[in-house]
Amino acid sequence: MAGTRLYARLMGLRGRTIAGYLPIGSEADPTNVMRVLSRDNRICVPVVTARGAPLRFREWWPGCALETGDFGVSVPTEGGWRVPDVVIVPLVGFDPDGGRLGYGGGFYDRTLAGMGDALVVGFALEAQRMPTLPQDRTDIRLPYIVTDAGVHAPGGAA
Repeated sequence: MAGTRLYARLMGLRGRTIAGYLPIGSEADPTNVMRVLSRDNRICVPVVTARGAPLRFREWWPGCALETGDFGVSVPTEGGWRVPDVVIVPLVGFDPDGGRLGYGGGFYDRTLAGMGDALVVGFALEAQRMPTLPQDRTDIRLPYIVTDAGVHAPGGAA
């Protein structure tokens, strides 16, 4: 159901570069949505290139060869580096104010801080909602979060 809602939010996109992700742990799985969106868009996934650095994004397509990268995340073995104009952000947890909890490396916060006007979409399961999350000054709040229960727009952007 979460994937259906994510696709409904993004299905009108054509000719865009969309950063999805290959899930680990409790992250909601966007790969079916990525597969469908790849018909009309270029899809990429995050790659950790150095600790303390923003993520880079490597092109992904259905069936592409993968290897295990840092933190046990699958990454493509080939394909060009891309700059996405849409970023689907994985969440371990989220709160009603758009706060997000990841795995603690700060990779998405560093990356999103430099993404300018990219469309940013949090993607989670409703069970990952928390009443509140502590926020540091470097934490990036999400404009909206898609879950199996609906679209949450802390700033009223949905």
